[in-house]
Amino acid sequence: MSIIKHKEQRVAVFIDAQNLYHSAKNLYKRKVDFGAIVKEAVAGRKVVRVIAYVITSEAGDEKGFFDALTKIGIETKTKDLQIFSGGAKKGDWDVGLTVDAITIAPKVDAIVLVSGDGDYVPLVKYLQIHAIQVEVASFGKSTSGKLREVVDDFIDLSDNPKKYLISRGR
Repeated sequence: MSIIKHKEQRVAVFIDAQNLYHSAKNLYKRKVDFGAIVKEAVAGRKVVRVIAYVITSEAGDEKGFFDALTKIGIETKTKDLQIFSGGAKKGDWDVGLTVDAITIAPKVDAIVLVSGDGDYVPLVKYLQIHAIQVEVASFGKSTSGKLREVVDDFIDLSDNPKKYLISRGR
């Protein structure tokens, strides 16, 4: 993949926090260092927006996590976990993230999706048709193969997981 990354390029980063959280937990039994991932994703370019999409749990004990994201310059958007009458639970931001990416696209040169969710393939194709460079940063072992195929660049966080995970001592 031959892509352009230069310091004058305007970039927006959209973080599917649940996707990354569960990937890191399942693959490494660790938590994600979102600051390190954003730094890698931005790659010295001009940041327009960095937004993390998060689901609040039934316990509602995420305040510390939200505060930590805000402290490192990540805007957070929250949505309550949906609990259905049969006990099934659902919590995702796919549509909200997609709408925000399409809305912000005219103001940037590149969009970085921090997610391995294949549901974003139509978004990637739409953005590319509108001349937006689309990059994905995710753990390769849990990233949709189709998503990897369509993006302009793929940053495999599994290549150096220690760099993107919070050590147990922190």
